[in-house]
Amino acid sequence: MPKSDGSPYRVVQWSTGNVGRHATRLIAHHPDLELVGLWVHSPDKAGRDAGDIVGCEPLGVTATNSVDEILALQPDAVCYTATADLRPTEAIDDIARLLDAGINVVSSSIVPLVYPLHVEPFMRQPLDDAAEAGRASCFTSGIDPGWANDLLPLVLTGNCERVDHVRMMEIVNYDTYAQPQVLFETMGFSKPLDQTPLLLTPGVLSFAWGGTVKAVAAGLGIDVGTMELEEWHEKLPATETLDLGFGVVEAGTTGAIHFELRGKVDGVKRVVLEHVTRLHDDLAPDWPQPVGHSGYRVVVSGEPNYTLDLQMMGSDGDHNTAGLIGTAARIVNAIPAVVEAEPGLLWVGDLPLVTGRGLVAR
Repeated sequence: MPKSDGSPYRVVQWSTGNVGRHATRLIAHHPDLELVGLWVHSPDKAGRDAGDIVGCEPLGVTATNSVDEILALQPDAVCYTATADLRPTEAIDDIARLLDAGINVVSSSIVPLVYPLHVEPFMRQPLDDAAEAGRASCFTSGIDPGWANDLLPLVLTGNCERVDHVRMMEIVNYDTYAQPQVLFETMGFSKPLDQTPLLLTPGVLSFAWGGTVKAVAAGLGIDVGTMELEEWHEKLPATETLDLGFGVVEAGTTGAIHFELRGKVDGVKRVVLEHVTRLHDDLAPDWPQPVGHSGYRVVVSGEPNYTLDLQMMGSDGDHNTAGLIGTAARIVNAIPAVVEAEPGLLWVGDLPLVTGRGLVAR
């Protein structure tokens, strides 16, 4: 929906990485949005046209690495997609500065914020204070954590007589996910099996996906304060050397990871987040398999039982492209609702249904 005066929402894109390059294009092409600025980290990108940077037609917007120039634009919203896995404090500072200036933010970066009350007060407070001072809103989402494991399961559970257990699964081959730092350093692929990567360090799964588990629990009316989070994982080696094009995984090193984050109430598993991540389709044949292409699965046990399998595929034939576009589209398409929302840190339960209004091809 456009503004009440019929004009589009003025939006700045922050970063042009794997998600940001898609978000830039989506903002520019959305009928209710206007791309008015682009923030980039690299000095080599500053001064270039946004379309040139992200690989589409010229967009008439010149990239800058000056935050002051972005603030001077006074946009309605910033789409913040800079990677925050290893720099959460800096990302919080960035977003707080935007909120304090009265600029609404949609983001895929600080993933625990999918359910803001999950985030420890010392991290959340600067954002709460800035949102109150600037009378602005912030919504964090994506595909995972995001709509594939909060919105979809909540929709399914709305069609039940009784809910006993909800399981949200990602079953994906990451061999084309060209983010070496995330894949090899954060997740630990290509490392010895006895080496613990950042992802599997005790407490990290709970920090990163605990918000998702709690969001679904909250949507079911569970008192999340009574919920225990339990982490579990297993790893298997690559059976042959895999050259991914952006890195090599030697045979015998970590080639598949399987983990669960289990939300328990009174010792009973009620909401479970599960990931099955391979670097080759033939690895870990006994682990859960996708139906067709890589994607997501939601299983609701109760009355009745539901199983929803979601396949994804980009027009380039790559399922990981679909995941990146799905991440960008969730937050970009939510911008009008976020701008019109009450100030503060939002979760999926605070927003109306966001559809593809205006996106039908012409």
